[in-house]
Amino acid sequence: MTKKVDFYFDFGSPTSYLAYTQLTLMAERNNAELIFYPILLGGIFKATGNSPPAAVPAKGKYMMADLQRFADKYKVPYARNPFFPVNTLPLMRGAVSYQNNGDFKKYVNVMFENMWIKPKNLNDIEILKTVLTDNGFDQHDFIERISDQNVKEKLISNTENAVQKGIFGAPTVFVGDEMFFGQDRLDFIEDLISH
Repeated sequence: MTKKVDFYFDFGSPTSYLAYTQLTLMAERNNAELIFYPILLGGIFKATGNSPPAAVPAKGKYMMADLQRFADKYKVPYARNPFFPVNTLPLMRGAVSYQNNGDFKKYVNVMFENMWIKPKNLNDIEILKTVLTDNGFDQHDFIERISDQNVKEKLISNTENAVQKGIFGAPTVFVGDEMFFGQDRLDFIEDLISH
């Protein structure tokens, strides 16, 4: 029986990016199914009373160094995004839409790349449109997609369901009923899905 790995993520989370780079490989290695749940991290924080690490200056500074350590360990490119924080609402609506209909994997790769590898100011809709066009996505189609009421409702539903499951940040991974928060818990996930 194929094990399922539920991945709750937001493009605005650098640790979601780092987890993504490893979970895709891990799922492949262990013949597991990686299931993506786009969520709004801001909505999670608001509902749970949590706050981003950068809200505490010392914690934010430590996290910046830690992110580079993990990128080096995973042998993946990473660059601090000087435009952070980014309002990821349109990006996450795009993820919901492309997951339902379109090239979801490519979209996810493009968004993570332009947030955490070659950072762009994705707060700027014109820059976002250029990124989409440069990567083969139709910018007009994208605007229609993220304006769709069903897409909006699905993102809200994903986020509300995440809170009900006990999620307080991203990335969060579930294997069955077991929850793992953060990209630094990946070894535990692999232990679970490899048996």
